[in-house]
Amino acid sequence: MAKEVTSRAENFSLWYNNLVTKADLAENSAVRGCMVIKPYGYALWENMQAALDKMFKDTGHVNAYFPLFIPKSFLAREAEHVEGFAKECAVVTHYRLRTTKDGKNVEVDPDAKLEEELIVRPTSETIIWNTYKNWIQSYRDLPLLCNQWANVVRWEMRTRLFLRTAEFLWQEGHTAHSTKQEAIEEAEKILGVYEDFARNHLAIPVITGVKTASERFAGAVDTYCIEALMQDGKALQAGTSHFLGQNFAKAFDVQFAGKDGSLDYVWATSWGVSTRLIGALIMAHSDDNGLILPPKVAPLHLVIVPLFKGEEELKTLMETCNRIKNELQDAGIKVKIDDRDNLRSGFKFAEHELKGVPLRLAFGPRDMQNGTVEIARRDTLTKETVPQEGIAVRVKDLLNEIQKNIYNKALKFREENTFKVDSYDDFKVQIEKGGFISAHWDGTAETETLIKEETKATIRCIPFDSDKEQGKCMVTGKASSQRVIFARSY
Repeated sequence: MAKEVTSRAENFSLWYNNLVTKADLAENSAVRGCMVIKPYGYALWENMQAALDKMFKDTGHVNAYFPLFIPKSFLAREAEHVEGFAKECAVVTHYRLRTTKDGKNVEVDPDAKLEEELIVRPTSETIIWNTYKNWIQSYRDLPLLCNQWANVVRWEMRTRLFLRTAEFLWQEGHTAHSTKQEAIEEAEKILGVYEDFARNHLAIPVITGVKTASERFAGAVDTYCIEALMQDGKALQAGTSHFLGQNFAKAFDVQFAGKDGSLDYVWATSWGVSTRLIGALIMAHSDDNGLILPPKVAPLHLVIVPLFKGEEELKTLMETCNRIKNELQDAGIKVKIDDRDNLRSGFKFAEHELKGVPLRLAFGPRDMQNGTVEIARRDTLTKETVPQEGIAVRVKDLLNEIQKNIYNKALKFREENTFKVDSYDDFKVQIEKGGFISAHWDGTAETETLIKEETKATIRCIPFDSDKEQGKCMVTGKASSQRVIFARSY
């Protein structure tokens, strides 16, 4: 191949890093722990963003933007929230630099100290709720359904491109409601949006459920989540939606007048997904040849590679290549012609395979004579020769097939790697092999902590769709009404 990639079996972590960098998605930056998202990787994020943005707007949400900086005192107003994020916060203390006396360096100007230190947002609840206090006076102002596309900073010590970086891109929704039930329904609705997006756009089968108390978002009453299984058997939290109760409304004194004139605190939610989804996409689908991208989010659907010897032959082929390209583009298919004359066709094939382009169309002099093209699928690595006539219909059908096939393959993997376990000894053996483990737990934080300390496995969620099943906790033998999902995770 054009660019060597370590196999998954040999070193899954290195395989992942290879794909991110060699497929031109992202690279490490000069700032420790931060990444540069390259054009191909950002195009992938833009496609995700566009699909999600439409889904949010279709459910009545609007976009806004709030400041990057948060006064430190704001975080202190919600004790559980600040405790959850304190260790990850980046703090701005001064606003100006000056040159040293020798003129060779710069240093912080001690006279330019901020009156109040500012936090670079790790998440925006506090600044947003301080703002909402001015926007909400009565029930007529509710519900307030805002989302923002932004960056956040969480000072991570051990980073990995897309999965865990000091700065990352995301969306964060923050909504206010007049009743508890309406806020709960909002949090559940957004979880449904995330599940729909993961399944039908990213082709990732996810488990939906609620987090345990120890795994909740800091300051939330309940945290709902979608959990995905990666090919190395580890779980990845792909999105969360939080029912915040009245915690932030009380912390920032956000009250509204009801129809009867009485004052009450609003009920709140927040929710978000991030560029971590790109990491999920890579680890859920890709193979040892490179990325495998679902057509619904792929930056390119198809690349046309003309097979030529010399400039004259290329000129002869390009008329047909451009005609096919225009026909495909008119059908809404994202197409590129790779007519580089300094690379062999085999190198081009390997490069586009590495980058996960769903379809490759090869076209040479013989194809021009026969009125045919060769189409290669990235997901199955199979090829077929088809007529040029009706090519747009054929390509659209193939893209739909590829989208379904990628999902079904991931679903099959998850089903084959989800295990029911009843004893703690069996659990310890299975967790070393990876996968989702469905087991009974007694509901106590003590048992949850013990399992985590002894096995490095956490409760990923209490699933919504599992049947209530009476059983006994695998550790303590105490009664349990439902199995929960355990896994080691990213």
